[in-house]
Amino acid sequence: MSKLQAPAGALQDRLKALTPARLKGMRRGIEKESLRAQPGGGLALTPHPAALGSALTHPTITTDFSESQVELVTGAHKNPEDTLRELTQLHQFTYSTMKALGDEMLWVSSMPCGLPTDETIPIARFGSSNVGRAKSVYRMGLSHRYGRRMQTISGIHYNWSLPDVTSEQYFALIRNFRRQAFLLLYLFGASPAVCSTFVEGRQHALQTLSDSTMYMPHGTSLRMGRLGYQSDAQASLAVSYNSLDGYGASLQDALTRPYPAYEAVGIRNPGGDYNQLATTLLQIENEFYGTIRPKRVIRPGERPLHALRDRGVEYIEVRLMDLDPFEPVGINAQTMRFLDVFLLHCLLGDSPNDTPQEIAEIKHNQHQTAARGREPGLKLKRGGQEVTLTNWGAEVLAQCAPIAAALDAVHGGTQYSDTLTAASAALLDPSTLPSARVLAAMAGEHGNSFVRFARAQSLKTQALLQGLPLGADELAHFAALTQASIEEQKKIEASDTLPFEEYRQRYVSADRLGMPGHEAVAI
Repeated sequence: MSKLQAPAGALQDRLKALTPARLKGMRRGIEKESLRAQPGGGLALTPHPAALGSALTHPTITTDFSESQVELVTGAHKNPEDTLRELTQLHQFTYSTMKALGDEMLWVSSMPCGLPTDETIPIARFGSSNVGRAKSVYRMGLSHRYGRRMQTISGIHYNWSLPDVTSEQYFALIRNFRRQAFLLLYLFGASPAVCSTFVEGRQHALQTLSDSTMYMPHGTSLRMGRLGYQSDAQASLAVSYNSLDGYGASLQDALTRPYPAYEAVGIRNPGGDYNQLATTLLQIENEFYGTIRPKRVIRPGERPLHALRDRGVEYIEVRLMDLDPFEPVGINAQTMRFLDVFLLHCLLGDSPNDTPQEIAEIKHNQHQTAARGREPGLKLKRGGQEVTLTNWGAEVLAQCAPIAAALDAVHGGTQYSDTLTAASAALLDPSTLPSARVLAAMAGEHGNSFVRFARAQSLKTQALLQGLPLGADELAHFAALTQASIEEQKKIEASDTLPFEEYRQRYVSADRLGMPGHEAVAI
């Protein structure tokens, strides 16, 4: 047994087992989604700019669900500043390209800009290759299953790893993260309001703030609440995080279980166009919505579940962070430092197996915090009891203090401890939280209009990023990546030999999920 698996209450011993070399080996990277918006605050309906390269093959600039949704991806870095530097440069290059093509901007809020009718929102296109077509068909499936509006919600994913952590330890981290994720929603949620076009024709519990804006007075992250990435179908999933085997079995069930509502949609429509990749509860692994995921870099053509089963967890992906509209690139170094401390705390703390009762409590706490997190005296559920959000949050922050001190000792300075001090102050003064600041700015400067607020912040960010100098070397680097990605897409398209239907059937085959005792089938 490693010291990281020491008996209960031994967090300090586990912390001491983390050598300075391992702590310095911590890596983090970011994936950031942003809608392209028109100057007036409506969704841009233009194609992904060709000057940004191929969305299929570019390693750092791609699209997410929509052709109008840019996704910027950094590498894994040894400190928050280097991560922020790369993310900023990606924004600079993207903006310099967009400026040459017109006056579009990147929307700085997680909740979308003014949206057209659902069917008008353009689905991302990835070219004529089988893999490119499969990506678009998967997104078409999402549009049939959940509607296109939900898919335009944007966020930041924080990819994090530490050397010499086993799959078992990563799953222990994930269980603790899910238990305490309410604190991240409270501290960093920045989506308390939405444009009324987002909820048009949908049932919701939002209150009217103005003619064009709906909100929750004490909301923190509507993106992570009942209006966000939620689905009745997925609510039936009982995914286990107690082991890689259990997690794999849960996902395999969802990926192979026929779902009547999706069977009714069918693989193709009467005209022969594809509606979705499969009629199972999940088309592919990425359709499973969670606040955190175990991840492993996949090989070409490999299914993510097979990669996990074959080689174990390589890093984790935190998926609940809103874009901060007050930060030029949606996040700052202090927030990254908090995430580093928080994730280490989740790794080092005792992590009993989850139970159906606890999973229900976690879901309840997520929805409560998302919709009512800043409500004075708000209570959450923990082990069958009620506890106030602020008291529980204070407990977590106190437990994080020695971890922050250890990181400060390794890196020099007091930046990690300062981050905790700021979080403790914010816990006690909700008016300083991003979600409260959004509502205050909307009320004070924008007539309680969400779109007017987010548009003004987007324009301010656009001017700032376009005004930052991008060196000749960086420009040449990005230009080379653009050209290489275009050439790579052409090669992929030229090398395809399988008819698409055969490719699709092979890709969604259960034989490719890496079942124990089975070799995954190649395509």
